Amino acid sequence: MASYQTFNPFNGEIVRTVELMDSAAIEQRLAAAEAAFPPWSALSLAQRGDYLRRFAAALRARKDEIQRTMTAEMGKLRREALAEVEKSAAACEYYADHAADYLKPQPIATEAQRSYVTYQPIGCVMAVMPWNFPIWQVIRFLAPGLMAGNVAVLKHASNVPGCADLLRALAVDAGIPDGVFDVLHIDNDQAADVLRDRRIKAVTLTGSERAGRSIAANAGDQLKKCVMELGGSDAFVVLADADLDVAVAAAVTSRFDNAGQTCIAAKRFILVEAIADAFVQRFVEAAKARSYGDPNQEASTLAPMARADLRDELHKQVQESTSKGATVLLGGAPVAGSHAGYAATILDQVGPGMPAYAQELFGPVAAIIRVKDDAEAMRVANDTSFGLGGSVWTADAAHGEQVALQLECGAAFVNSVVKSDARLPFGGTKRSGFGRELADHGIHEFMNIKTVYVA
Repeated sequence: MASYQTFNPFNGEIVRTVELMDSAAIEQRLAAAEAAFPPWSALSLAQRGDYLRRFAAALRARKDEIQRTMTAEMGKLRREALAEVEKSAAACEYYADHAADYLKPQPIATEAQRSYVTYQPIGCVMAVMPWNFPIWQVIRFLAPGLMAGNVAVLKHASNVPGCADLLRALAVDAGIPDGVFDVLHIDNDQAADVLRDRRIKAVTLTGSERAGRSIAANAGDQLKKCVMELGGSDAFVVLADADLDVAVAAAVTSRFDNAGQTCIAAKRFILVEAIADAFVQRFVEAAKARSYGDPNQEASTLAPMARADLRDELHKQVQESTSKGATVLLGGAPVAGSHAGYAATILDQVGPGMPAYAQELFGPVAAIIRVKDDAEAMRVANDTSFGLGGSVWTADAAHGEQVALQLECGAAFVNSVVKSDARLPFGGTKRSGFGRELADHGIHEFMNIKTVYVA
């Protein structure tokens, strides 16, 4: 039976050897999901909500174990991991509380005696999830999906198998019936076969553009609904009247939390020339305070990247950008002696033709792009193939809102870092994908939106 090993990104030690499931094990889980769907979807929303609340309680009860697993497998700082667990638990409770409002029939006035829209579950949803938020990314599809009455199978990223198994164990802790949520330890070829299985009704992916193209093509060939949350190169636009203390503090958080491995992290810092020098000086000084170290230690404020190969790819992007004229103000190299560490890095004088301008930098590297005025800032902000999120920083919130409306992205924030929130729909445009997660939009994505017309 095929197997692979996972490695601790801080020290390079082997964390786990994982055996891929064979066809019989996959079949058993798909059959269980098919059998679980009718009784699960027949439960009332209140009953499904009770299960979600127990799942939230299980998350909190095992938070330290979950944190240790996340940190060992993908290097997340302890405090960031604990915060992720709490956010995930709160999302479970949110959907338990609000799904009834999101799913109530919507009356429509027509010539009929009665006409309305109702929402019905579709069956088993397959999720292909990433490693950067190994609990939250799963919960933001799972909580609304289970409340909708669907069942689910998870193909998690290969470097976080322990997180996947913990999520399954939490479902058992919560008493969720067998087959309602299960985990598949499979490779990409096996995942493609599972997606083609008749029992899989839809697929959701969070991952790279390349993975999105492959999964979406497979889903399209099977005429199955899909949601794609892909990469981003979010603009952080600082206007001339911005409060620089506030903006710089937010910039450091948005760029360097989770070692910069966040789809909606600020990546391109677009600075109006009137404040550019002052912002950059403060940004460099603040970023210097990020201290690389053991992610289990509270003193560490910069985590390792999740894998050494990802660190090496990021460094190539930095080197190519500097060879084309970008200047290194801070960092610019792997952390000496580390397995997968990369120094907090700030590149100035970034322009077209450089990876730092056009590509997603999925690590702790900030790209400074200087512009003349607001109009040029908008042109540069939208001069990207991505469209996930973006933020605008200004003392004039009304003006900032007008600027934010011009950003070609799925989420535009004024005087706040871009973040995901169970109350707000989340997703992108352009090559950042399509479809939405979270809020009412997210729960409706994998439902049959059904018209009923009674003459």
